[in-house]
Amino acid sequence: MLGGDSQPKSARFVETKGAEKVFDEKAYDRAMKLSGYKGHVTNIPRTIVPVRAIIGNYRDLWHVELSFRMSKTELDARPMLHRTGDAIEANLRVVFTALGAARFMQDSTGLLLKKIITTLRPLREFVGVIGDQEITFAGEIRRPAKDILDALQAAR
Repeated sequence: MLGGDSQPKSARFVETKGAEKVFDEKAYDRAMKLSGYKGHVTNIPRTIVPVRAIIGNYRDLWHVELSFRMSKTELDARPMLHRTGDAIEANLRVVFTALGAARFMQDSTGLLLKKIITTLRPLREFVGVIGDQEITFAGEIRRPAKDILDALQAAR
């Protein structure tokens, strides 16, 4: 226990009998029977997409999972109870647009979305009217936010 309260996980095929540790042949044989080949089923003919590309895309599926997790946490996108097809489609478009913008910002800056949001959140702009004149009051942009905005501008 290095600085924690939990015991380390024991070796998978080691069994403790009294004070001695022995190889658990039964657990090993059971694991070997359960191990095997992994298959991928697709409706895309191999003449269109090579098998290696399909397996590679499957391995990259974690990007999709990460995006959905991001949409639920950082973007605060939650299921909406819409009844009409137009409302459902509009909600999906908004969420996927936000997700695309978030991915663009992450790729452009190399920062996590949470860091980008917390850094840019204080930025505000205010449009006021004095007499007949409309004046835009921009807040001061400090260094971390300026770096993010510069990276986004350069990536455009």
